[in-house]
Amino acid sequence: MKITVQILVVEDDDSVARFLMQAISEAGYIGTRARDGQKGLELASEGGYDAILLDVMLPMLDGFTVCRRLRSRGIEAPVLMLTARDTTEDKIEGLDAGADDYIVKPFVVGELLARLRAMLRRQLNAPAPLKVGDLSLDPGSRTAERAGVKIVLSTTEYSLLEFLMRHPGRVLPRNAILDHVWQYDFAGNDNVLEVYISYLRRKIDKPFATPLIHTVRGAGYRIGGD
Repeated sequence: MKITVQILVVEDDDSVARFLMQAISEAGYIGTRARDGQKGLELASEGGYDAILLDVMLPMLDGFTVCRRLRSRGIEAPVLMLTARDTTEDKIEGLDAGADDYIVKPFVVGELLARLRAMLRRQLNAPAPLKVGDLSLDPGSRTAERAGVKIVLSTTEYSLLEFLMRHPGRVLPRNAILDHVWQYDFAGNDNVLEVYISYLRRKIDKPFATPLIHTVRGAGYRIGGD
């Protein structure tokens, strides 16, 4: 049985939207268009879409806001952000808002479709959720939940939490965490890890009775294991 792939296109520019809808159709997908951020948010919140192509500069609500609100509502469909804004800061903002990928206009249709296929493959082949106590993390949708409460994470917060949860009960040295999450040797001179541990504790531990993230003095950090 052929599976129909539904793509939501949130784009206010008519010429760009026509281009995207044609490309989607020729690739064998079914496209639905929203002309502004508010309508895009409403349609995406209804569910049923396998992926979302989301422009950044939109009427009503910008793409960053739409993406953040979708993730806060537990909408897990992968998001590919489309924008003419190509600074590193803009890309970071888009990814931290919950986007899965980012492509800068003007783009080649072949690259766009390749990125879309990659997102759909990751969604299809998503690994099993990780669990520590009442905390769960879904690597496929990159979403977290504790005691039934959805937890919104930035890209870096997610990477840090995933690394900890893949080694439950084990003390992970500071340098190992820095190397895995930031892929850079801070040589112990930067407090970025401590800052992000505090961010995670604020979201993962503070609202709940039992803390899960533990500091092991002189050794590193551990999640669970008590």
